[in-house]
Amino acid sequence: MLRADSVTYVHDRGRAGKGGGAADVAQGFPAPRAVEGSPAKTGLKACSTSGNPVLPGVQDVSVAIERGSVVGILGPNGSGKTTLLRLLAGMLRPETGTVTLNGASLASIARAALARSIAVVPQETHLAFDYSVLEIALMGRYPHLGTFELEGPRDVAIAREALAATGTAALEHRLFATLSGGEKQRVVIASALAQQADVLLLDEPTASLDLGYQFDIAHLLARLNRERGLTIVVATHDLNFAAGLCGSLVMMSEGRVVAAGATGDTLTSMSIQALYGVVADVYPHHAAGHLTVVPLRRIRRD
Repeated sequence: MLRADSVTYVHDRGRAGKGGGAADVAQGFPAPRAVEGSPAKTGLKACSTSGNPVLPGVQDVSVAIERGSVVGILGPNGSGKTTLLRLLAGMLRPETGTVTLNGASLASIARAALARSIAVVPQETHLAFDYSVLEIALMGRYPHLGTFELEGPRDVAIAREALAATGTAALEHRLFATLSGGEKQRVVIASALAQQADVLLLDEPTASLDLGYQFDIAHLLARLNRERGLTIVVATHDLNFAAGLCGSLVMMSEGRVVAAGATGDTLTSMSIQALYGVVADVYPHHAAGHLTVVPLRRIRRD
């Protein structure tokens, strides 16, 4: 069973740092930055005593998500990344404590209203029927419709604008099932944009995509953050993707935050070795304009 103290989005810069503190800091990690101000307003805290491996919990977590930031959640398999993302989305409710957005508990916000504020892009999208690309984008308008209300011209216009923003407008009449993996992911992001939410949560957005599509998704998310001011939180295994996109990182291990802060301070050879058991070079790539991670060898853990 999932138990949590509090999960909070911070939507005022200066009220909290980009990182958060964990109860225990693993050896080899930079210490998480302290969150300033009242914990009830500025921190994300969750704890779990769950022994159920199917629903791994998050424990003693403290993270601040600022408006307009791009935050990456990193960690090995089973570290709690997806659980944390689901808590942030309101898809999981903590057994104890609260998850808050702008000071309001997610549990007190109606589902439709919450969907107008937070959009989620899952790792995989499985559909029961063969929808067209435009129909998928229009699904993002559902939180804005009343009971039994159908999409109107304005909804179609917003959906088409979202498709244009993701470079998929020319695909609107194609069936979703006929698209490539990269095209599908951009269409699902378009559906999320059609929700007109302020927060975009993505779970492994580049999983199973080739290098070209990975680059396209990273460029798209950076542009949406820059031009629309979207707050973006992305859980990923791709360290170079996170290094190029995210201004700050949260590193998780066994349900705990072991490091959090600015990407340049957090993504280090020591932290990667402590988190993944991999020796890696981390250096600034001047042409790319961000840190680059080069794995060298795996360390055997007894």
